[in-house]
Amino acid sequence: METSSTSSTIALIHSFTFQGIDAIPVTVEVQLTKGLPAFIIVGMANRAVAEAKERVRGALNSMNLALPTKRILVNLAPSNLPKEGAHLDLPIALALLAAMGVIPIDLIHNTAAIGELSLTGEIKNVRGILCAALEAAAQDFSLICPQQQGSDARWGHSEMQVLAAPSLLSLVNHFHGRQILPPIGDPKPQIHKNNLDMKDVRGQPLGRRVLEIAAAGRHSLLMSGPPGAGKSMLAARLPSLLPPLKKEEILEASRVHSIAGTLEAGHLVSLPPFRAPHHTASGVALTGGGAKILPGEISLAHNGILFLDELPEFSRSALESLRQPLEEGKITVARATGHLTFPARFQFIAAMNPCRCGNLGLAGKECANAPRCAESYISKISGPLLDRIDMRVGLRPLSPKDITQTPFGESSENIRIRVQEARERQYQRQGCVNAYAPLEKLFLDENAQHFTEKAASKMGLSARGITRLLRVSRTIADLNHSERIAIEDVAEALNYRLL
Repeated sequence: METSSTSSTIALIHSFTFQGIDAIPVTVEVQLTKGLPAFIIVGMANRAVAEAKERVRGALNSMNLALPTKRILVNLAPSNLPKEGAHLDLPIALALLAAMGVIPIDLIHNTAAIGELSLTGEIKNVRGILCAALEAAAQDFSLICPQQQGSDARWGHSEMQVLAAPSLLSLVNHFHGRQILPPIGDPKPQIHKNNLDMKDVRGQPLGRRVLEIAAAGRHSLLMSGPPGAGKSMLAARLPSLLPPLKKEEILEASRVHSIAGTLEAGHLVSLPPFRAPHHTASGVALTGGGAKILPGEISLAHNGILFLDELPEFSRSALESLRQPLEEGKITVARATGHLTFPARFQFIAAMNPCRCGNLGLAGKECANAPRCAESYISKISGPLLDRIDMRVGLRPLSPKDITQTPFGESSENIRIRVQEARERQYQRQGCVNAYAPLEKLFLDENAQHFTEKAASKMGLSARGITRLLRVSRTIADLNHSERIAIEDVAEALNYRLL
């Protein structure tokens, strides 16, 4: 839109601000009027946005352009919505150039722009490009973005016009027909960087079995065992058993990583993420937050795996913060600056020693406080959190003979085939993996139902515990190609809740 008279000129372009993983449209209006020279930005802009005027001034100077000796007013609408981030540099600069008559106003009228400017006019990468592209497509805007993020923006919509420019000068030349911007490459699948394979694992038939079940049904798993039993080794190889993400899962996970700034340019998250924060991580690091609220580890693990090694060594508050996401698949971060909700549907995998010294049950190695040390150590993990973990197993260390003589195990490729087949049965039956399956879709035979009732009563399982027991049983039945859950499936699943 253009409003001009002898006293003022107004140009506008569109951009975005971010709330969680959602891109909220923002209209950037620039008005040039007679008066004392000034450069003013209004519309609840934070300091990073307010500093845009200096970056824009520097970028224009690199093009041998000076700011007009007029009163420059930049309005970011709607005015009641907080705006933050240097990604508004590019739309402010383009609207200003249009108001100055350097580029035609009508060329940017139905356009959104996002990008940070350097003092040399280079357009730098920004967070949230994928979220912005999806919203631009929904609003029927064309999009101008940094050159390196053009292929990410292409995921917004295949027919959306995207201009990926290396610099502000190249954009001006493009609008005047003096330069053709380089073509945008097609989005690329994520590069598989995990070369770990289950064939490297010797022995540990129990660990291999529960890992296959966890992969097939996306179940949570807690492994307990002395140091060197292979807990971390097994967990690190879980991604090699998982199939690639579906298209909707790719977009969900990539939006989170785009907002966090961890999305590799040109590559969306097409493989299940694997996040393994150190046990010194704070609750904010896990759930998200900070001065500028960003996703935490549980959201970065969305549609993937969150592995917590040395589980009892995490702070109690950090562990308790996992309870809501494990049930709801999302996390709401409440701060004085606002409330934001991030997706957090992750597969929870944890490992721990049986006690502080780690030698419980090993003849000649137990400390003097056994078994009391084990009770106090596991008490760091609350009952409600343990109840939310589908499988809890104890692993024994390998003997020297097992280490040297036991042959290597089955490869990840072979196991992944069985996992994929089991997943396909689950999606055909209930449209989701068994970890989230409703009870009416589990299909027990009559004998298995009676057995489950007796076992649950004897073991004192909660309603949640029974549900999770039956979901694991359903996955075991799927791996056995069974239409209904049998007693043997429930009995095996019970063995994985004895810890």
